[in-house]
Amino acid sequence: MWETSALTQGDKWAVAVENAIGKLLNAFIVTDHKDSLVLRSCAREANYTYLQIIIYDFSIPRLQIPNHMLPQTNHPTTISVIQSDSPTVVNVLVDMGSAERQVLVTDYDMGTKVAFDQRISNLKEVYTSEGHRMFSRGSAQTILPPNKNARTGRLCSSYDDQIKKYEREALHMQEQAQQVRGKKRSFEERVHNLHAELDNAKRQRIGAEKRRSYAAEAMNSSVSNVDELHHEISKLQSDKTESEVLLDKIQERLNEADAKVNEFKVLFAELGELAKADINALDKATRELTEIEEDLSAADADKRHFEALMQQKVHKGIENSKQQLKEKQNERKISSEKASIICPESEIEALGGCGETTSEQLRANLQRLKHRLQQESQRHSVSVDELRMQYNKKERKIKKQRETYKAFRDKLSAIHTALDKRWSKFQRNATLLKRQLTWQFNGHLRKKGISGHIKVKMPQDSSSSNVRDTRGLSGGERSFSTLCFALALHEMTEAPFRAMDEFDVFMDAVSRKISLDTVVDFALTQGSQWIFITPHDISMVKHDERIKKQQMAAPRS
Repeated sequence: MWETSALTQGDKWAVAVENAIGKLLNAFIVTDHKDSLVLRSCAREANYTYLQIIIYDFSIPRLQIPNHMLPQTNHPTTISVIQSDSPTVVNVLVDMGSAERQVLVTDYDMGTKVAFDQRISNLKEVYTSEGHRMFSRGSAQTILPPNKNARTGRLCSSYDDQIKKYEREALHMQEQAQQVRGKKRSFEERVHNLHAELDNAKRQRIGAEKRRSYAAEAMNSSVSNVDELHHEISKLQSDKTESEVLLDKIQERLNEADAKVNEFKVLFAELGELAKADINALDKATRELTEIEEDLSAADADKRHFEALMQQKVHKGIENSKQQLKEKQNERKISSEKASIICPESEIEALGGCGETTSEQLRANLQRLKHRLQQESQRHSVSVDELRMQYNKKERKIKKQRETYKAFRDKLSAIHTALDKRWSKFQRNATLLKRQLTWQFNGHLRKKGISGHIKVKMPQDSSSSNVRDTRGLSGGERSFSTLCFALALHEMTEAPFRAMDEFDVFMDAVSRKISLDTVVDFALTQGSQWIFITPHDISMVKHDERIKKQQMAAPRS
């Protein structure tokens, strides 16, 4: 997946990009967990323990990052210097490495300004072309040195250019080393000459010591010459030492250049092997393509051969079969018309049809039917036409009766439906009337502090026990309950005249007073004409313009 990517200005930003996303470049991208398991099993077979795998959906299109989410700077970012034909690679670099927020700068000073001084929004890290990493988290500012183990060569624009560059550096180093060796030889010659002059001066000094008769000036001149020679020798030795140090440094750089050249040669050889593998695969694909083309040509030849055979044999046979089929169909049509004169096809279909029977079977069936027809004609005097007429008449009668029966069934079903609806409405009305009657009955009973539905509870009873039977009530309580039930019924019915006779006979004074007030209030509320007959005193009945009292005289003794 990473092979489809390239780096613009690779020689300039190779180190920075390697330090920024180098770990992601070593990872594999797969589409699901199953592929990652297969890849890890292959790595275990190759004894490769550390394998970085990224699971990412390949169907996601390339991410479009808005401008307000990018670092507001003119310097390039890591994602801007990477060119890739695969949107998955770009998405992984954005989601996993935040490559769109990594800014690349040329040098150290510019990196500190961008990372710490300018306070750029959406900035995560700054990488210099030498490999420095700079970032700030809150008030803490961090600068990390370049990674010495980074593989910067793999991001270069061309391995050939890198090899030529290092070869030129090695040649330049060799020329410098040659010049230093020449200087060293010249210095050694000068030192040798100086040593010779020193030896000569020593010999002269020894001769001068033996000849003490030389003049003092000559001796002083000789001594001064010897001192100058010693000074010049020491100077030449220091120059020689510096030249040797410089030569050692040049030799070290030359060794480094040779090591890099060897490394690039190895990389170049690996690339050659990869290219060789690609060439072999291409040759193999070319051979396969040639074989496929040959197979295709053979298949085309076979196709033309079989098409000719089809045209010559099969198509002619099909045409002949079609012609024969058409002739047979015409014969069948003629035979069918002749047969319909004897017996219509509708009658045969009414009898069940022929199905897949052959002509011989039909002929045998026809003989049996003729024989049976003769037998039946001898047994019955009625002709077939008369039987057919009777059959049709019975069929019409049965059909009419079925229609009548169906109409009756529909009416009966409608009646059942209406009955069910009326019965359900009746039950619902009965339930509601029962509930209303119970409410009204309890409403009248509450005037005396009694409540009743199925069970009657007496509030004045200290035992708080329920009376389960009306026979357990006293005469007055039973009369008052009957009165309340009658009033509840009166409230649910319509009548212009109503009368009650001696309803308070078995009541005590308190119950009689409550009952009279209840009956009078009910009559005044309903507005109908009521007639109450009682043998007791009616003076306790309240006065009203709609109430008329009439008391009969006592009977004569």
